[in-house]
Amino acid sequence: MKIALAQTNPALGELDKNFARAAEVALEARAGGASIVVFPELSLTGYSLGRIGHHVYMEPEDQRFRTYAAETSGMASVLGFLEGSSLRTYNSAAYVEGGGVAQVHRKLYLPTYGVFEERKHFSPGQSMRAFDSLVGRMALLICNDAWQPSLPFVGVQDGAEILIIPASSALGEVPGMADLDRHWREITRFYAVMFQCYVVFANRVGTEDGLSFWGGSHVVDPSGEVVAESPRYEEDLLVVDVDMTRVRRERWQLPLIKEARLGLLRKELERLIYEGGDL
Repeated sequence: MKIALAQTNPALGELDKNFARAAEVALEARAGGASIVVFPELSLTGYSLGRIGHHVYMEPEDQRFRTYAAETSGMASVLGFLEGSSLRTYNSAAYVEGGGVAQVHRKLYLPTYGVFEERKHFSPGQSMRAFDSLVGRMALLICNDAWQPSLPFVGVQDGAEILIIPASSALGEVPGMADLDRHWREITRFYAVMFQCYVVFANRVGTEDGLSFWGGSHVVDPSGEVVAESPRYEEDLLVVDVDMTRVRRERWQLPLIKEARLGLLRKELERLIYEGGDL
C-alpha cells in the first residue's frame, strides 16, 4: 500500500486555484501508485485567514468537494479547509473518499502564542475519532493537536494504525523553539514507537504574511525509523510504501497499548477536572 505526502504552497484565499492544484497533485500521486494523498493544514485556503476574512469558508457538502472527488476517483485525499458559516468556523481536515467528504476532523487545540491567533478566528473542535480508510484505520491531528499527547493516545485506543498530521509549521515563529523542525521529528518518532503505528507528517512550504513554512514532510514507521522525507522549503510529492501488517505484528509481539486501563484514566481525569484542571 502506498501513501503520498503533498508538500504544497497554497495561494492565500484562492479556493478554485488550490482545488485545481490539489487535483493535479492527486492524479500524479495516483499515477505513482498511491491510494491516498495527504495535503497540509488549510491547503485549500492558505493559513493567514485572519487577514482576508471568512469568505472562503465551506461546508463538507460543498459541491467543490464532490467535483474534486470525481476528478480524482479511485483514490482518497486529506485536504485542509476552513469549515463553517458566518456564525462559527473551524480549522478542519476533510477525508475525501468515494463521492465526497467521508470524515472531518476539527482542530482541537488552537495556538494563541507568538504570531499565531487561531483561537481568535476559529472555534475548537469537540471530538477525536479514528476512522477506516483505504490504507487502514487512521486518526487525524491538525498541527498543534499533535503537541497534546492525549489525542494520539485516544486515536490509537480507537483503533488507529496510522496517525495523519497535516501541518502549517513555520520556523522561527514559536517562542523558545528555534529548533522546531527537530522537535517535530522527535514528536513523530516518539508517537510511532510508543503507539506502534505509522505517523505521517505533511507540512506546507512557501511564505505568507511574514511566515516562512519549512516543509520537511516525512513518514515514520512503527519502529521509529524515518522511512522517507521531503526537502525543505520546496514543493514536493513523496510516495511511500506502508505495510500495515507491521503495525499488527509489533502490537502483538510487544503489547504496549493493549491494556490502557481506560476506567482508571477516567477516574483520575474526573478528579483533575473537579479540582479545576479543565480550562
